[in-house]
Parts: sequence; structure tokens; C-alpha cells
Amino acid sequence: MLCIMRRLGVLLVTLTALSACTESSAGRVPPPTGATNGQPSTPQEAQAPTMKIETVAGGLEHGWDIGFLPDGKVLVTQRPGKLALLSSTQPGATVTQVQADFGDVLAVGEGGLMGMVLDPDFATNREFITCQTYKENGQAVDVRLIRWRLSPDGQSAQRVNVMLSGLPVARGGRHSGCRPTIAPDGALLVGTGDTARPAIPQDRTNLGGKVLRLDVKTGGPAPGNPFASSQNPNEQRVYTYGHRNVQGVAIRPTSQQIITAEHGPDKNDEINIEQAGKNYGWDPSQGGTVNSYDEDVPMTDLQRFPDAVPALWESGERTEAVCAATFLDGPQWGAFNGSLVVTALKGSKLLLFKMDDAGKVQSVSVPPEFDDDWGRLRAARQGPDGALYVTTSNGSDDKLLRVTLG
Repeated sequence: MLCIMRRLGVLLVTLTALSACTESSAGRVPPPTGATNGQPSTPQEAQAPTMKIETVAGGLEHGWDIGFLPDGKVLVTQRPGKLALLSSTQPGATVTQVQADFGDVLAVGEGGLMGMVLDPDFATNREFITCQTYKENGQAVDVRLIRWRLSPDGQSAQRVNVMLSGLPVARGGRHSGCRPTIAPDGALLVGTGDTARPAIPQDRTNLGGKVLRLDVKTGGPAPGNPFASSQNPNEQRVYTYGHRNVQGVAIRPTSQQIITAEHGPDKNDEINIEQAGKNYGWDPSQGGTVNSYDEDVPMTDLQRFPDAVPALWESGERTEAVCAATFLDGPQWGAFNGSLVVTALKGSKLLLFKMDDAGKVQSVSVPPEFDDDWGRLRAARQGPDGALYVTTSNGSDDKLLRVTLG
């Protein structure tokens, strides 16, 4: 009876969600078949591992990202403009709302307080970086990266500075991005959204619809960026372009490949390997010939851009609203060690991708333990204990989940 009530609760929340393409109703479908452009063979549907899912804590609201502190506690950003501190990564952890000034967060649609990453020197400086949609006098201004310092007791956080402003924003929050991840070389990688404006993805002087590569301390361009010689400071920060809405950025442990998860329109969500300076082919302006946001163009338009990078995987004729991406790393994952994990909002599922050494997707599996019970899944990070941590994003009593092999 309890399981039935929980499933009904998730269904009601899902049916009332309102935020654009990522807020559609849930439902499990077979794993999608694979990219239609440039991938020699179709990945197979594989038998999923048995997963054990434990609730670390509830009472969250659209948990967007996860940060693991050196003392075993956990920070979770929440889209409405709240930051939670969890006492541990174990089931039954207590939740404290961190006191911080989030009054300028534009919490509308897909926008709000979004991605977060700890500064590499957090153990000594207690600083972390968030990404948010920003407002002044109630009006949307931009998307920006903000550096914070957590108090010694974890009860409050003070703003240190605005690391980077000027990322485009949509008044209704559509396609806001925004996922930061630290690369192995210490650079800050940030996936951004195109804010549903037609010319932005192909405009390298605009920070939307890109993967940015930044100096983690200053927010300036990281050394060695592909457009470092440009006279435009925005273009100097661009690592790749031609994206629609990148919400997952992960580093593959074995090869250091940068893997992203990107929302498609009504079909063809994508998984991509990011290659410095490359175009990923999304152009709703049709080469600048239309002023409207034409979502009927291909996600990777190889006819208009023959050198564009084809996706590793596409979701096919429907979208899953893929979100976060991370890798399972360690012998505790058995045969799934090294697999890519991608969460799905609309699809309300966890996708597991096995890849070969070059990054080609070999198989896709969907653990059935996530069917129906948990609803929309957003954040995914592997914790220091080797377990996978995932947040739900249903809008009411959202959870941080601890996932291990069953």
C-alpha cells in the first residue's frame, strides 16, 4: 500500500510540472537505439545490473547538484534558491538549510540555483562555485557563476565574488544549462544552454549553447583554449559550440575524455565526446536565414556543417530529457565499472552506457529499480565512498539517493 501511495504521489507531481521540454510526463520505454549520424553500429540493449537504492534524506526541492565535503557531509543545491547541508551520505542523514543570500536567484521554469562544484582547494579555503539565473528588480539579467565560502560550522555561506556574468538568460528560464565540473588539469568546464534563441549556438562570442573551459579561480579563459587568440573575451572561454542545452558534463577516468549529455527538442537527446574547438551542429537559425527558433533542424546538422561532430548516442524518436552525467569508477561496480551514468527527467530513469576505449557506445541498459518509484532524476555524482548519488526532481519531498549494486 505504501509503495502504491508513493507511486501515485510521484505521478501527480510529474503531471503538474510546468517547465518546458524537461518537464513532460514520465514513463519507461526501452532504451533508445543509438545515433543515426556517424556511428557505425547500433548499441544493444543490455541486461541491467541489480541496484540497491537507499534514501539518504528527503525534504529537498528540485535538488540540482551535489558536493561532497571532506568531513563526510554533503551540499545539495535546490533550484528555487536553497542550499541544503546533509549530515552524511548514509541513510537517515539530517538536513539543514544553509543560510545564504539567494534573493537574486531567478527561480522560474528551468532556471534557478543550478549546478555546483567544490573549489579544488575546498579543504583549506571552504569555497565552492554555483551557477544561477540572476535577476535585478524582478527582471531576468543573465546566468552567472558565483563563488561562495562555507562557514566553519556549515550553517551559512557568504558570497565571495561573481566569477563570470553575462551568460544569456531567457525570461522564462528556458535552456539555462548549467553544469560545472572540474577537469583533471584543474580547468572548470561548464555546460550552458542556448536560451532558445536561434543565433546563439553558432555565435562563438556568446557564452550560451557552449561548453566553456575556464580558470577555476578567476572565471577567465583557461590556458590552452582553442580560441585563445581571439580578440573577444567570450570566445576565448569557449571549448566547444553548436549545442542546445548541455546539463551533463563528466570526465571519463580511463581516458580523460569529456562526455556531455544534451537535451534534444522533441527527439534525439545526445551523448557527445567534446573535442576542443569543434562545432556540434545545432543551428536553429538555419545559418542566420530565419529569426525564429526552428527546432525542426537536426541536432547535428551535417549538411550545413560537414565538419560538425556527430553524437555518440541519440535517443531516437522521443526524448528522455537527459540531465546529469557521471562515470562509475571502481571494482565495487563489477562488470559495470567504467560505465557512463546519465539521469533522465522526462524519462524518469537511469541510463547506463558501456563504451569501448574510443568512446563508442556498445550497450545501453536501464535498471528497473528506478521504474515508477522515484520519478524524475536530476543530479548524479559518484561519492568518495564509491557509491552513486542521485537526486530526484519532482518538486515535493525530493530525495538524495544512494545507489550501489544489489
